[in-house]
Amino acid sequence: MRYLIAFLALAGIIVSILALHVHYSTDVQPCDINAHWDCGIVNHSRYAEINHIPVAAIGIVGYLVIGALALMSRRALTVVAVLIGLAFSLYLTNIEAHKLEVWCLYCVISQGIIALITLCSLVWIFLHTKKPVASGLNS
Repeated sequence: MRYLIAFLALAGIIVSILALHVHYSTDVQPCDINAHWDCGIVNHSRYAEINHIPVAAIGIVGYLVIGALALMSRRALTVVAVLIGLAFSLYLTNIEAHKLEVWCLYCVISQGIIALITLCSLVWIFLHTKKPVASGLNS
């Protein structure tokens, strides 16, 4: 399971790099689809940075941490990092839905990735903490 989580984290890093490219680019973006789907509007909005740090860069670091923790088999820390990432992603999704009313394709893909990682990490920790039931009937 840790390799699947690390693979998904790598996918998240790639998507976050693409979003970071949009953040610094002034070109027309391939995800500029229509009035409701435009990565440029989202990644150039006032919500695209926190203390002058692009949200996409925070995503890259977050996915790196998740991938590293998973590869080190740090199950509990992986779950904590993933839940923080999921909460942050849901916060950003709320901004897209209710404040900007424009969606970034890369952000939506990242939301899907962190949701899958969350599911995998919870299954991973559940399977690890599940103890076999001792029967006591040794014949």
